[in-house]
Amino acid sequence: MIEMTLAEIAEVVGGVAHGDATVTGGAFLDTRTPEPGGLFVAIAGERVDGHDFAAAAGEAGAVAAIGSRPTDLPTVVVDDVTAALGRLARHVVDRLPDVVVLAMTGSQGKTGTKDYLAHVLSESGPTVATRGNFNNELGVPLTVLRATEETQYLVVEMGARGIGHIAELCAIAPPHVAAVLNVGTAHIGEFGSREAIAQAKGEIVEALDAEGTAVLNADDDLVAAMASRTGGTVVTFGGAGADVAVGEITSDDLGRLSFELRHRGSGATVHLAQIGAYQWRNAAAAAAMALSAGVDLDTVADALSDAVPASRWRMELHERPDGLVVVNDAYNANPESMKAALETLAGIGARSGRRTVAVLGEMLELGEGAAAAHGSVGEYAASAGVDVVLTVGPAAGAIATGFEAAGTAGVAITTAGRDAASEWLRHNVSAADVVLVKASRGAALEVIADELLVSSEEGRSTR
Repeated sequence: MIEMTLAEIAEVVGGVAHGDATVTGGAFLDTRTPEPGGLFVAIAGERVDGHDFAAAAGEAGAVAAIGSRPTDLPTVVVDDVTAALGRLARHVVDRLPDVVVLAMTGSQGKTGTKDYLAHVLSESGPTVATRGNFNNELGVPLTVLRATEETQYLVVEMGARGIGHIAELCAIAPPHVAAVLNVGTAHIGEFGSREAIAQAKGEIVEALDAEGTAVLNADDDLVAAMASRTGGTVVTFGGAGADVAVGEITSDDLGRLSFELRHRGSGATVHLAQIGAYQWRNAAAAAAMALSAGVDLDTVADALSDAVPASRWRMELHERPDGLVVVNDAYNANPESMKAALETLAGIGARSGRRTVAVLGEMLELGEGAAAAHGSVGEYAASAGVDVVLTVGPAAGAIATGFEAAGTAGVAITTAGRDAASEWLRHNVSAADVVLVKASRGAALEVIADELLVSSEEGRSTR
């Protein structure tokens, strides 16, 4: 964060300073992830009151706090902590006129694309990017407040829970380059339709001025139509015909993709180190954003080729000492990302000759269509040729139902929860298998993936 006194912060946010301090670090909510010299954000929640942790935040490195009442630290007291944090972040952006703000949204792929983009931009200059999926009204300001006078690029992931939400986030961090990756069915239970999701996502390109650039997915009709909603220059990414296009895609045995990236008549070869059938699209989106920010094509291609996962539990590839391959994609899930992960799993099986085992949990926030959506994932797993589908928890059982209804030669196993799933896996997978673990965040299936990686001595396949 740019250096500011407590009095200066109070003036910016319309609060009252209690005490005196100079903040030099970023802002943070969690004492487990402190920012030395930073600003502790104290929020009174339904179950936990952040004000009670101010002393611990001070011990962790905070020099001041912002809250709705005084704390054990020098504190700026405001009526609405979230709103004040947003005002402070906007002030910081305005104080950094040379920083290039690159924002992105989409139903899936935001974090993967963000990680690619941050890695590419870091080759050209100091870069600050969203950590994890801090993409809401608290996460966006926290990202911005990590920027300093040295920051050249600010990469901001933006999520939406309703109409108007992304517009509010863009008011905090007005983008110079704004991308919409796709419009899927994630959070459809909140929005009601893909068209409503598109309306909300498109707010990010409406925030651009005439000098900005809108980066749009040429292969998604609802995204491509957003070209009419922006006053900025439009750059598309995707397959043949896009401004930033991906040529023929090849894959190695573990699903690592290679392709030619094409832009303005030139091409450069990319060899991705991360697995996933969809990774080419994340890489293309990141490339289009970086190129729009002035990075040259060769730098983009080279950086994409040496990028490694920056966020946990997203298509993490592990090999157990005995040879079992585990793909941990347990961070989140929706129907589209489930099917993409299953495509990757099936591809690994086809190329390597391994048996494929999909450990799948519940997809949240799907509304009334949840059962049908889970069933469609099972049907897709069957059509892809997955050998075993192991579902975790009652809601995920519809995946097994869809898998069996498709008339597959594979086997469906339903379990009541993580413990039962881990028990089955201990006795029924071996070095000759590849296991995918995936569900929404609330299912916490990374526990299963972790247990798989340490259980090579206990179980042996019964197939």
